[in-house]
Amino acid sequence: MSGIATTTRRMVEKIKKAGYDTRIACTRKVAPGLAYFDKKAVTIGSGDSHRSGLDDMVLIKNNHIRIVGDATQAVRKAREVTSFSKKIEIEVTNSSDAVKVAGAKADVIMLDNFQPMQIKETLKALDKKKLRDHVLIEASGRINENNVLEFADTGVDILSLGKITQSAEALDISLEVVKVRKK
Repeated sequence: MSGIATTTRRMVEKIKKAGYDTRIACTRKVAPGLAYFDKKAVTIGSGDSHRSGLDDMVLIKNNHIRIVGDATQAVRKAREVTSFSKKIEIEVTNSSDAVKVAGAKADVIMLDNFQPMQIKETLKALDKKKLRDHVLIEASGRINENNVLEFADTGVDILSLGKITQSAEALDISLEVVKVRKK
């Protein structure tokens, strides 16, 4: 937890110092049996835990889209059966689908493994259709401490990283007892 919180905090501060409002979030990829603690460490580090459980929001991934047939239809079907109180997030792999699902009223669009230039092009396409202000844009995939500012510079709202929960090194903390002389 110490490494997760520290890594998250470093990235959050790096983004803030550069003047961006982009949020750092973890992904669902956490240590088995330790999800609560890993996600708590992210929030302690000023990041966002994204979601604590599968029932916090609807997350439509590529397998769901394949079953339904297309991304837009997947969002529409989810909207039909989901409470007004739940957000619907969908993972897309191209700009065209991002625009389509924004039009279908997705709440969050996750741009999966997009390069920064692809993200910028997608945001321009959303702006052109006047859809950008109605949806949160999340980028995920291959983001780390070295390139986080490049991704924040694209204008996305959220950067989600598995790296902060999967690869953070624990801090080297030890306890040393010393004898104190009485005066």
